[in-house]
Amino acid sequence: MTYQETCEYLFHQTANYESQGQGGYKPGLDNMLKLDEHYGRPHRKFKSIHIAGTNGKGSVSHTLSAILQVCGYKVGLYTSPHLVDFSERIRINGQPIKDDYVTTFVEEGKEFFEQVGATFFEIATVMAFKYFADNDVDIAVVEVGLGGRLDSTNIITPLVSVITNVSLDHTQVLGSSVEQIAMEKGGIIKDAVPVVVGEASAEIRPIFEALAQQCDAPIYYAEDEGEVTSAEFMAADSGIYYKTKHLGEFKGELCGHYQVANTRTIVAVLNELMKQGYLCAPVDANTSIVIKKEVSEAFLRVCEITGLQGRWQTVRRQPTVICDIGHNVGAWQVISQQLSAVSCNKMHIVFGMVDDKDIYGVMSLLPKDAIYYFTKAGIHRALPEQSVQVFGQQFGLAGEAYPTVSEAYQAALKAAGSGDFIFVGGSNYVVADFLKSLL
Repeated sequence: MTYQETCEYLFHQTANYESQGQGGYKPGLDNMLKLDEHYGRPHRKFKSIHIAGTNGKGSVSHTLSAILQVCGYKVGLYTSPHLVDFSERIRINGQPIKDDYVTTFVEEGKEFFEQVGATFFEIATVMAFKYFADNDVDIAVVEVGLGGRLDSTNIITPLVSVITNVSLDHTQVLGSSVEQIAMEKGGIIKDAVPVVVGEASAEIRPIFEALAQQCDAPIYYAEDEGEVTSAEFMAADSGIYYKTKHLGEFKGELCGHYQVANTRTIVAVLNELMKQGYLCAPVDANTSIVIKKEVSEAFLRVCEITGLQGRWQTVRRQPTVICDIGHNVGAWQVISQQLSAVSCNKMHIVFGMVDDKDIYGVMSLLPKDAIYYFTKAGIHRALPEQSVQVFGQQFGLAGEAYPTVSEAYQAALKAAGSGDFIFVGGSNYVVADFLKSLL
């Protein structure tokens, strides 16, 4: 098989939640354990950090990877979904997995995959773990795919477990309340492994604390620790300037307003790693100075170092074009505030969603005075553009419908003046199609 044929096989011949929705989801670790055993238990051959949460997993994963990499570690990074190419999911020191490794791995394992009924995500996960083991990474940053407790990644025992936050998303699979979802995400907590929680409301803290107590796992809430003392948003979406207690002052290139909470989480994770002898000696005002320069460099260059895309990403100026993968109410509560602060002549929004999201909740947060270009991504789960338009009309959002993201964006670009602002988002897959259209 060629690389393209291999990807086609993975995407269309295996059960795949991303394209099929709930019908492509297989909860439980039985298959993953069989796959892991088949390949000699590669997950035991490297250290790891495990990251769950409703929003922010990708930014936290990539930034931690960048910091570890700048500090001299050989770092594996496993994230999902990809935006342009499958190889984005599996990286070592920022470099995507080699095409021939993917092709050989699938060709040699195909019979076994089909024998056990492995899903797309199970195959991708064991591929990542085998790739990291084969290449002797020092540490891997592993992002949970969906939930936590029954996610394929949950066979690892990490140095630190991380839960960024919890809000309603994937409710058909994870539960209809934040308490149920917290139980699923809290399922990554392991015996005696410290857990860092980025943000947690009063109703879900007791859930995390009970799970941590059962595992004798120390638990820390990043929002309580006060490590980030201030965050100043730079002009023209050029970054965020942070001041911290122990890591000095630095600029982060990721400029979505939600990144402040992510940075608090990242700094709390660094503290836990340093306590275990990573990065430098145990954190205090004197010893943490060792990595101040490295942290500053990683925050400033995280996209270049790791290949991160789609987080309040500026694509062009005059007109300004920004895309963001935020796709649920929790994300849009922050994105809508940032959009309302944008200074421009006119705002144009290219927007689409998939069918398992709370479209009413998200639509209620969208700016009323923008011009909309309703569209759909090229996946089976995408809501038809006419349906998105009808939902939008119910909330007073005016605009036309376009069958592809590329057509919607080109229409927005043609209509926009140099002082206008174009936002592309609503779904990972809308942003993916948009970025592909720019190639």
